[in-house]
Amino acid sequence: MFQNLSERLSSAVRDLSGKARLTVQDVGDALRQIRVALLEADVALPVVQEFIKDVREKAVGLEKLKNVSPGQALVKLVHDELVHVMGEHNESLDLNAQPPVVILLAGLQGSGKTTTAGKLARRLIEHDRKKVMMVSCDVYRPAAIEQLQSLAGQVGAEFHPSSPDDDPANIAKGAVTAASRQLCDVLLVDTAGRLHVDEAMMAEARTIHTAISPHETLFVVDSMTGQDAANTARAFNEALELSGVILTKVDGDARGGAALSVRQITGKPIKFVGSGEKSDALEPFHPERIASRILGMGDVVTLVEEVQRKVDHDKAHKLARKIQKGRGFDLEDFRAQLEQMQSLGGMGSLLDKIPGISQLPAQVKAGVDDRHTRQMIAIIDSMTLQERRFPDIIRGSRKRRIAEGSGTGIPAVNRLLKQHLQMKKMMKKFGKGGMKGMMKQLRGLQGSQPPGRF
Repeated sequence: MFQNLSERLSSAVRDLSGKARLTVQDVGDALRQIRVALLEADVALPVVQEFIKDVREKAVGLEKLKNVSPGQALVKLVHDELVHVMGEHNESLDLNAQPPVVILLAGLQGSGKTTTAGKLARRLIEHDRKKVMMVSCDVYRPAAIEQLQSLAGQVGAEFHPSSPDDDPANIAKGAVTAASRQLCDVLLVDTAGRLHVDEAMMAEARTIHTAISPHETLFVVDSMTGQDAANTARAFNEALELSGVILTKVDGDARGGAALSVRQITGKPIKFVGSGEKSDALEPFHPERIASRILGMGDVVTLVEEVQRKVDHDKAHKLARKIQKGRGFDLEDFRAQLEQMQSLGGMGSLLDKIPGISQLPAQVKAGVDDRHTRQMIAIIDSMTLQERRFPDIIRGSRKRRIAEGSGTGIPAVNRLLKQHLQMKKMMKKFGKGGMKGMMKQLRGLQGSQPPGRF
């Protein structure tokens, strides 16, 4: 996420962070780099101009600071300005209303509204312990209603049926009545989108909005559309009075222009960001954490939260006890660890949250590919139970059979066995403390201050 912007901005501020004295030339050069980085990230021009102006004004007087170098102070200044542009703090959903709390999702076709509705429902059910009902008012897109019904079943939400022959406003009103009758806490209303903003779509959205008076109206937008995302959000806000924005597909957004433009242009907070297709791939948007990631400072707080939420702690403790008793770390254990990594968003997502990773050489970062993780899982799946538990027996003909079964080659099988051996040695080091030792180190990172932070 925000890979290009992160590389350019972290490079610009890294050159200054260690300087004991800043000249006007230093500040000017850094701001020019930052300006180019923001424009290349497709941040809206008015936002870039305001950002540069504010940083330039606040940079005056940094030489007079005590106990901290001007270079570090400028890094913090850029960080704080990024936070300011994106909204200061996370603004969660307002569920403090008479149930059912109605949440309307609006946006263009292809932005990921229906998938986001499923993710949001799961989050409300698992994190907020709410009984959720979902309804589709999209009577135009083929199979839209069936898709939402399927998602509702997957995440454990109630579903209010509708038909392509029904009127969208009547569907929404019927769903409110049904949600109230079934004592649901929240009703998620998925609406139809178009390929572009047009009066017919806006008129329908306004009709539905008037019919049900939603407590929250969220605009779902594809982050990869850059500053167009902010402009489209502004158009919807003028028609519906939005309460917030959800950015989708941030895992494919190497630029980051939408995240830095939406709040400033619309005045509405980004409440969530979505990545991937999995129903748990929806995170609250924390401007301070995102700013830290952009500047290469990592985001250990989110990483620890994800580990605590997504890692199977029973399995982790069992593995720790197994290693403590000297029973080793076999390929079944290795596969379980790979799956845990995938559940945390994959290797790329993990590295994005670790401080200092942005300073790794480009070729090292380019080598991080989650396809390798999936390939390793496929190779292990091609092994017999005996081979997984006793990897030392895997030689010659066994390697050929495993390579053919997984659609790879013998070199890939050899790499897997070598990586398993390295992981086994590492696990042995953590043997005394098991997974608790690993978690302790992770929390130690959380308490440490990344470069340029105070």
